[in-house]
Parts: sequence; C-alpha cells; structure tokens
Amino acid sequence: MSVRTIRLALWGLVLVAAAALAVQQWAGRGKTAETFRPDFALQDGKGQTHTMADFRGKFSLVFFGFTNCPDVCPTTMSEVAQVMDDLGAEADRVQPLFISIDPERDRRQGLTEYLAAFHPAILGLSGDSAATKDAAESFKIHFGREEDPSAPDGYTMSHSSALYLIGPDGEWLRLFDYETPAAEILADIEDRI
Repeated sequence: MSVRTIRLALWGLVLVAAAALAVQQWAGRGKTAETFRPDFALQDGKGQTHTMADFRGKFSLVFFGFTNCPDVCPTTMSEVAQVMDDLGAEADRVQPLFISIDPERDRRQGLTEYLAAFHPAILGLSGDSAATKDAAESFKIHFGREEDPSAPDGYTMSHSSALYLIGPDGEWLRLFDYETPAAEILADIEDRI
C-alpha cells in the first residue's frame, strides 16, 4: 500500500468522524441539560435556618468540611478568603458557605469563630445528621467518620474536597478541584458577574 493511499484512507476516517460529530451535535440541538439545583436546610451560628433559596441573586461558593481538618479545609478556606478579598467591590455578589460534615463537634468547638478567622463573609452552616446527609446528597458529595486514635476525640472525617459554584438562580455552575488557585476561581467568577 502506498503512502498516498494510506493518507487518503486516514483523511477519509477524519471526514467520517467529523460528519458523525456534526450529526450528533445537530441531533442534540434544542435539548436542554437537566438542571442541577442543590439544596439544604441548615442553621447558622445564631440558629437561623438557611436554604439555597436564601442566597438567590448571589453566586454561592459552597464547601463541605470540618473544623478539625488538618489540611484540605483550611487550605480551601484560605483560597476562598483570597477570592473574597480580591473581588473588592463585587464581593457582595458572592456568598461563601461552609457546610459542616461534623456538626456536633464543630458547633461545640466554635464553627463561626473558626470561619471568621479566615474571612468574615464565610457563613458556617450545620444541622443534625439527617439534614447533613440530605445536604451532602443534594451536592452529590461523600463524607464519613474514620476512627483515628491520634486525632482529636479519636476520629477524623473523610470528605469530598471540591468547592462548588452555584449561580444566582440556584443552579450548579461548576466545581473547583482541591488546590485550585484563588486566581483561577476569581477569574471564573469575574467572567460571570
């Protein structure tokens, strides 16, 4: 088989693939993706219950964590604090939320004070075990208790480490993987504001 024949065959495959992609895109026109609207009913440090509806009209940065977390949670809250500072005058258009996956211990140890040390805009929310589980399922995250004799109270928590961006209409927009730089999060939000 000559080089020319091989090239023609490869170009033919490319054209077939491009045509298949065009047909697939045309067939999908007019279809809308199923909306993903996470929700919760959790309390702040003053006992006031909040749902995602309370934050309509603002972007929300939502993170699930716990105050005894040695690395992921403080790193992410530091990134969120940097984003809020860098937003400047636009910061009032974003509400950062920290949802406790270890609510009993976090409330006892001062969830509100813990978050205030990062940034005053971060709102800590917690609930009972059923409300926490419902919130986690709504965001499609996992968490679980792991026994660890070296950790405070003899246990730690495993959990999803992503930061979620929810739009002003309450729809999920995207997630930022753990250690996404604050500058990248900021740029994404600024493009949407």
